[in-house]
Amino acid sequence: MMWSEKYRPQKFMDLIGNEDARKFFVDWFEKWKKGTKPLLLVGPPGIGKTTLANLAGKNFGYDTISLNASDVRNKKNIQEILEPVLGNQTVLGKPMIFVDEVDGVHGRSDYGGVEALINILKEPTVPIILAANNDSSDKMKKIKKTVKTISLRPLPPRLLKLYLNMILEKENARINPGRLIKLILESNGDIRSMLNSAQALVTGFEPSIERTFESLDVEEGINAFYKAQSIDEARVVLYSMRIDPREKINAFYSSIITSNISNLELEIFLQVISEADILYGRIMKTQEWRLLRYLDSILLSLYKKDTTIRYSQYNLSWQVLNRLRWDGSKIKSICSNLAKQFHISSSIFATFYFPYILFCIKNDSLEFEFDDSYTELIEKEIELL
Repeated sequence: MMWSEKYRPQKFMDLIGNEDARKFFVDWFEKWKKGTKPLLLVGPPGIGKTTLANLAGKNFGYDTISLNASDVRNKKNIQEILEPVLGNQTVLGKPMIFVDEVDGVHGRSDYGGVEALINILKEPTVPIILAANNDSSDKMKKIKKTVKTISLRPLPPRLLKLYLNMILEKENARINPGRLIKLILESNGDIRSMLNSAQALVTGFEPSIERTFESLDVEEGINAFYKAQSIDEARVVLYSMRIDPREKINAFYSSIITSNISNLELEIFLQVISEADILYGRIMKTQEWRLLRYLDSILLSLYKKDTTIRYSQYNLSWQVLNRLRWDGSKIKSICSNLAKQFHISSSIFATFYFPYILFCIKNDSLEFEFDDSYTELIEKEIELL
């Protein structure tokens, strides 16, 4: 597991730095009521904005609905995703909305999305948190008029050093003091980047090429990768994306399948994604983190000069996500109960047996004879769907 995930804070006391901002944040949640102005968290990447929002949902008992700039770029998206939440709180539980990278909404084509979002921010019926790396654009100035802003500062090197040394001690790992200081300074206060870089260094992966890019986030990295003028430049960009490997694979996948490319290119790229996913699965199963050095080598095959591929997050509407959430829980329960009757594991039943049972039930032209006890059991469980 990546250290940035393994040591992700589980409660507010686990966070480091920005104590005054965190206190204001917690007070806002404790006093929240319908109509309370939403919060805007502003600060550089990797300092804990997303973690802070997720902890709030967990600690105050909310179901967090996470969105980003690509979700709120037009009025239709906002209506499909947010209106069911804002108008049906009792049906959907106790929701809160978190919009990450809201400063990524820009350009004339995004105008409707910004205005629709601002209208929601003016009359909030559930807690709403926004996060942005920068708040200086004209559209951010409009958004800031409807929210309370909390500024988060980059973590100082002294604090980062104490935190990293604590993790290295837990991992029984060591980094040369000089290299440790350089790694901390290069992170520019980005704790996630620092942890990912430290783990890469400890596990033996350190790109030998000279970097010409700063540490890149997901959207910047994918776009810079496909705008690169050569495979060597693309390699530098790829190595500069110091993010969780799973997040990197998912970002390439969602960007590729939502792009306008030929079926042949799509087939080739998806084959590469599959190889990367298999490697990552092996790493997670065996904990052989040294194999991470080969992941970027595989993903580099996704590069093609002058392609139209750009970053895009593959999204489903909230209605679909909510259906998957609840039906998924029911299906899991059904598979667990039926697996006991068949004397097999739940995973094997869900993978190999359950699809055929559904197929037989839906296909009226097929006639099968089941033992009466199994027929009764299956019908009883299917009624729960």
